[in-house]
Amino acid sequence: MSAPSAEGPRPLTVNPGLADRLFLAWARGSGTLVLLVMLAVGGYLAVRSADALGTAGWSFLTTENWNPDGGRGQFGVAAVLTGTVLIGGIAVVLAMPLALGCALYISEYAPRRLKRLLVGLVDLMAAVPSVVYGVWGFVLLQYELAGVARWLATYAGWFPPFRTTGIDLDNPLNPPVIYTASSLMAGIVVAFMITPIMCSIMREVFDQAPAGEREGAYALGSTRWGMVRSVVLPFGRGGIIGGTMLGLGRALGETISVYLILSMQFEIQPHVLQTGGSAVAPMIALRYGDSSPFAISALMAAGLTLFLLTLAVNFAAAAVVARSRSGASS
Repeated sequence: MSAPSAEGPRPLTVNPGLADRLFLAWARGSGTLVLLVMLAVGGYLAVRSADALGTAGWSFLTTENWNPDGGRGQFGVAAVLTGTVLIGGIAVVLAMPLALGCALYISEYAPRRLKRLLVGLVDLMAAVPSVVYGVWGFVLLQYELAGVARWLATYAGWFPPFRTTGIDLDNPLNPPVIYTASSLMAGIVVAFMITPIMCSIMREVFDQAPAGEREGAYALGSTRWGMVRSVVLPFGRGGIIGGTMLGLGRALGETISVYLILSMQFEIQPHVLQTGGSAVAPMIALRYGDSSPFAISALMAAGLTLFLLTLAVNFAAAAVVARSRSGASS
């Protein structure tokens, strides 16, 4: 019998074809291009905002007023950044249950033909321009919901965000306009905008739930809701969280619809039912046209702050999705 070979296992080599090499180069080039564009946007904002940030210093993050030509301590993003987060939070709180319920129905309950129709409608809603939602909210929605805002102020005023100041709630002659152009109305409109995006992400994750685990749940006597609760929702937890955070990132940067509805007020306004509020993106749209060169630098600084905030939210969403079971499998 011959002695066994002292050599180890032969290494396996892969010789990709031309098509594979072209696809890999295209994918790497696309990813690199996206990264370069993002860095270019951030770098441009940083360069253009250097003058204003050098003048304001750390007071830029703590000042509520917005008067860049007044000098140091007269302009900052404390109010508009707080309003941005407040509107985004309202939008996510309202949109998340709607998106989750819609995604579960389309994925698990809708008949096959109806599912295709609903998927197309949801994708179509996501493609509607934001100005359409803004005009709809400005012309119709905020006046129709003024009664709801009045009811919340009257019976839920113990909750600090629903508290109102300077308004006699017992006066039936109060005009409904005191409850319009508020952070709540802007948040409701933005919620309708981000719901289709969140729904699409959640639905795609739910559809990836393993068929074997679904069938195993049914084999153990589970109902459909029991299968959804024990298989689909745990599997799609990362998609739910990631889709919600991506929707929040979209809500933070919304401009036109908030600009049409919100009555800009450069002070921290925690009462979401009252007229008046602030946000970074609408403030930039409102002030850019008639600003001095230094004021434009200040607006660029506000845009840089929003850019970094949105980037942090999106990176957090990507990290959550990547660490989840559904994200790891895809």
